Amino acid sequence: MAAISLKERAIRLLAGRDHSRAELARKLAPHGTPEEIAATLARMAELDLLSDSRFAHAWVRSHATRFGVARLRHDLAQRGVARELIDEALDGECQEDEIERARAIWHSKFGQAPRDRREWAKQGRFLQGRGFSTSVIGKLLKESPDESA
Repeated sequence: MAAISLKERAIRLLAGRDHSRAELARKLAPHGTPEEIAATLARMAELDLLSDSRFAHAWVRSHATRFGVARLRHDLAQRGVARELIDEALDGECQEDEIERARAIWHSKFGQAPRDRREWAKQGRFLQGRGFSTSVIGKLLKESPDESA
């Protein structure tokens, strides 16, 4: 059986989902030299099969319902997306207010206001882990349950 070419590997990976340039380079690294990988990535971008901008928008669109802006920004940076593209994707895809997204996530997980400090801390840590700022968490957990309706 013949070895799969670098171009075929790249196309197979991109057929499954969009990848950032850095992600694809990392996945192709064991299968070719840096020069071959750079040429393959350049060709994929030339064919518009590889786009960090498209990847960033798709990532934000698919993860915005579960995570806050800080987490989305961190995840995209970890995947090698440039800061300008991250900002563009967040501005374009996060139309819903941060507090509204936090409220929806909080409601699906807890649904009732914290009864004591311990419960408040637990809910706050959960939202913080999801990438919401402390100001958003504070506003959300301080409002009474019927204010959010």
